[in-house]
Amino acid sequence: MAVHMPFGRLFLRRLVTVYTTNEKHNGHKYIPVKLTKRRDTRTFSAACVKYNENGGDNSDSVSLKLTSSKQAFLSRRRQPLSPLERISRLLPQDTLSPEVMQLREQNQSDDHIHVPVTLSTHGEDGHQVATDEEDPESHSVLDAAEDLNTLSLQLEEKPVSHVLPGESMLAFGDLLIAEYRKKRVEFKKMFQLETEGCLQSSWGIIPHKVIAGQPAGQFLKTSRGVPLFIRRASLEDYVLYMKRGPTIAYPKDANIMLMMMDVTEGDCVLESGSGSGALSLFLSRAVGSKGTVLSVEVREDHYRRAMLNYKRWRTSWSVRRGEEWPDNVQFHNANLCTASSLLAGQGFNAVALDMVSPQLALPTVVPHLHSGAVCAVYLANITQVIDLLEGIRCSALPLLCERIIEVPIRDWVVAPSLQKNGQFSTRKAPIPDTDWRQDETSDENDRDLTTEENPDPAFGSIPYIARPSCEQTSHTAFLVKLRKCLL
Repeated sequence: MAVHMPFGRLFLRRLVTVYTTNEKHNGHKYIPVKLTKRRDTRTFSAACVKYNENGGDNSDSVSLKLTSSKQAFLSRRRQPLSPLERISRLLPQDTLSPEVMQLREQNQSDDHIHVPVTLSTHGEDGHQVATDEEDPESHSVLDAAEDLNTLSLQLEEKPVSHVLPGESMLAFGDLLIAEYRKKRVEFKKMFQLETEGCLQSSWGIIPHKVIAGQPAGQFLKTSRGVPLFIRRASLEDYVLYMKRGPTIAYPKDANIMLMMMDVTEGDCVLESGSGSGALSLFLSRAVGSKGTVLSVEVREDHYRRAMLNYKRWRTSWSVRRGEEWPDNVQFHNANLCTASSLLAGQGFNAVALDMVSPQLALPTVVPHLHSGAVCAVYLANITQVIDLLEGIRCSALPLLCERIIEVPIRDWVVAPSLQKNGQFSTRKAPIPDTDWRQDETSDENDRDLTTEENPDPAFGSIPYIARPSCEQTSHTAFLVKLRKCLL
């Protein structure tokens, strides 16, 4: 009798008790049970046990009982290997570190699991006869089972929370992101939960009432059965998908500007060119509740758009976290070149300029900038950078140009290699001294058999493709770092 049971990569220890019925003889005996490992399964083999002390031909029926675990390990699929285990299989053995060698030896020892089997008999009165002999390894197996039960009870006492610390379930007013991925992101949309709202897409609809009350970061099916990934919008998501007037300062540039200016909590920062309010939000988070941001915008329509975007994010944050986002940004509709009265009596730890001609505003700004502080300038083209440096030279301003940089980001596609029929490709080792035509035919046959019989191939058996994405972010801006110095 042979029973095939998938063990995957789990470290299992099971106590198997074999009961036999002998009408004429009483006794006990330990018999070994052999566990042999194949590609994806381990074979549990046993046969009829013949027990005869007096030389008679008496055969006993043997039944095997596996003690099932509370977590049903036998029904789980193969678990992926860790990166350390994968590296240990790719590198030569003489180059492996002691930690990797120890891990490899541990895996090899786990491939040969010894399962003790106890043979007990029934007496003439029908009761089981307890054995007097004890297997020294049986205690270790029992102890392991007790430890497993204790661990499972501890996990039940402390259930894992489905929300991040400080956050709550999705509620009306939350700003969410809905994504649908296939080979790449096919659909991505930011929306706000409303009482009578409905998420609409080409893959179906989801009423907002169904989303409310659910934990963030899960898949919900549309009316057409397509799973959409629903999560909360981060600040980066918000500035990229919010309504905008002019072009925003993209998150990759805004983060570098914050590092250039070395903005910390409690700083007072001046911003010129509110635009759609993207950089204002990043500055607001950087200075915290103890700091302030003075944002000046010359166009009234941009000024109103920046205020609305800032207010919408603060409202969503209060629903998400249960606390107020700091109200530390003061928006003003004015021209910074002629706003000396607005800056009177104020000193700034940093200045961020997003203007067409920042060199015209620097004579007004520099007197209010602390000595050694940084002015970060956001410019779209290199001719503006040249005009800025020429204006600083002609005005003899106490500014030192430290850096002129461009921040590129290169996205990559890393995914399993698939065949035209949608099945996984398999990595094949080269076979020397064979005809390449025969080798190609055998590879195709093995590939089809492998993918059909094993929907979850072993770790490292599937080749991956890695190439730059065809959709790249183009040029956004040049960043100029100016530091005030004493002449």
